[in-house]
Amino acid sequence: MNEDIESLHKNGTWALTELPEGKRPLRCKWIYKKKDGIPGVEDPRCKARLVVKGFNQKEGIDFNEIFSPVVRHTSIRVLLAFVALFDLELEQLDVKTTFLHGELEEEIYMEQPEGFIVPDKEHLVCRLKKSLYGPKQAPRQWYMRFDSFMIGQGYCRSQFDDCIYFQKFPNKSFIYLLLYVDDMLIASRDKSLIRKLKIQLNNEFEMKELGAAKKILGMEIHRDRQAGKLFLSQEKYIERVLERFNMNNCKPVSTPLAAHFKLSLDLCPHTEEEMERMSHIPYASAVGSLMYAMVCTRPDLAYAVSMVSRYMHNPGKDHWSAVKWIFRYLKGTSGIGLVFDRNKATTDDVVGYVDSDYGGDIDRRRSLSVHCCIVYD
Repeated sequence: MNEDIESLHKNGTWALTELPEGKRPLRCKWIYKKKDGIPGVEDPRCKARLVVKGFNQKEGIDFNEIFSPVVRHTSIRVLLAFVALFDLELEQLDVKTTFLHGELEEEIYMEQPEGFIVPDKEHLVCRLKKSLYGPKQAPRQWYMRFDSFMIGQGYCRSQFDDCIYFQKFPNKSFIYLLLYVDDMLIASRDKSLIRKLKIQLNNEFEMKELGAAKKILGMEIHRDRQAGKLFLSQEKYIERVLERFNMNNCKPVSTPLAAHFKLSLDLCPHTEEEMERMSHIPYASAVGSLMYAMVCTRPDLAYAVSMVSRYMHNPGKDHWSAVKWIFRYLKGTSGIGLVFDRNKATTDDVVGYVDSDYGGDIDRRRSLSVHCCIVYD
């Protein structure tokens, strides 16, 4: 808590002042968390963070625009494919106290934080000069600050993803930076370009260098540069999810969704007793956890997750059994992931796969078709 307060004062986040008439201060609270760290890079540690209760903000008074983009998971996978294909250097950085760098446009007041009320000034409130964690506009203000900085350094923003920045040079060298809130991936063949960008970032923001990228957004990166392979998995994330839903000791199965599951709306609860029983089951949370694994590194879950997600509004007992079956599949395949292999990218062919379940949707009598194309560069 002392470290966080010291960082806030160092950054000039607020100034104590009288509360103007007609204004009301937002409340704040302390959030505590134990961070896992990154093996070989960062040890597990306890962290405290001061957070504004932004849910009390009023639109048009305390905030206006709040949208802030983040890099797409597809973009991350494409970058990792380039890293494996061209044997690029891949490094990771983290911004300390990210949202504190954003400049606020609105006039916002906050109560003094618990445990750090200034003696003899208890009647004063904090006039926020810079953003904190919690305000609805905080992510947007941080992104705008970072975007203007990168453009000012001569970087171009991708027209396909607002959180990809790159520079190309006459000698055909290049450098890419991907931003997901406070996590950054930097890729380039030239180490000197990476060092230069790190210096530029350190001069503007308080950065934490994490060295060669090993983990990003719950995805673990394992690289064998000699063999030209890069492996992306979510083994630890899946283990945490299984433990969270008490499925860590379940019996594994070999398929994402067995053929005997005939899911339909007829299986939804129809009585108040059934609805009451299902209301205590974390169906939506479980499907959301499965969906994140599917989006990141497990496309093999796509069909199964699409089936169980159709009944989020009113799931039944059989729908929940299907979700638990997917967990059982993950139990036996938690180490599976995506492999980017430079040695296989030797042709200019496009290989496609297509399949259909031929009337598999019992409710609408429609077929679900899927296609997958692999481009060898």
